[in-house]
Amino acid sequence: MILAKHLSKSFSNIKAVSDVSFTAEDGKITGLLGPNGAGKSTTLRMLYTVFKPDAGTATVDGYDIQKQAMQVKPNIGVLTHGAGIYERLSARENVQYFGKLHGLKGKALDSRIDELADLLEMEDFIERRAKGFSQGQRTKVALARALVHSPKNVLLDEPTNGLDIMATRGLRKVILRLKEAGHCVVFSSHIMQEVAALCDDIVIIAAGQIAAQGTPDTLLEITEANTLEDAFVKSIGSEEGLI
Repeated sequence: MILAKHLSKSFSNIKAVSDVSFTAEDGKITGLLGPNGAGKSTTLRMLYTVFKPDAGTATVDGYDIQKQAMQVKPNIGVLTHGAGIYERLSARENVQYFGKLHGLKGKALDSRIDELADLLEMEDFIERRAKGFSQGQRTKVALARALVHSPKNVLLDEPTNGLDIMATRGLRKVILRLKEAGHCVVFSSHIMQEVAALCDDIVIIAAGQIAAQGTPDTLLEITEANTLEDAFVKSIGSEEGLI
């Protein structure tokens, strides 16, 4: 479980995130929804300890992201926005390298990579060198790296960006399987259809602040909207950035 408490972050004179609080539970998918530049990625980067909050904090399975960052890291798997992979290595070698960084080795590591190759439908290219991979293949490799150490909490930053329709549908199935296995899944998106199709809870962020949060039904109720798209527009007070 992830608990964010009054997170704030500025860059020079720009307030990227201001007093953001929410809870992401195990066995649920929590979506951070907002226009481009709303503060979604900055929020995730604080959660996975890349950025230090200016104020507030968060816990991951009870570990504080600032005071216990080394304990947080083994408990999270992260797919960053535009994640790169090592093109001179095969897909297997890319995942293997990250597994070793997490202390995995030998038959246990090989078995885990085979398991992920099956889950993510990577069998056709798992032994191929990554140079020339499609965006969908690259995303699958990056996601396998994020999952290789079997983290309880999975953070995905705009995971379907650049994917075609079939790759997007495949990734959605993987995310739902993570939920069914009891993982805490948090992902950011500015695509309403994506959030509506997956999320148990939605946190709408606009201009670095939480504009609304709750289950899809709760958001419809508090905004008196007929659709989630209308609820989103009412929450942020603008149609800018809506897709």
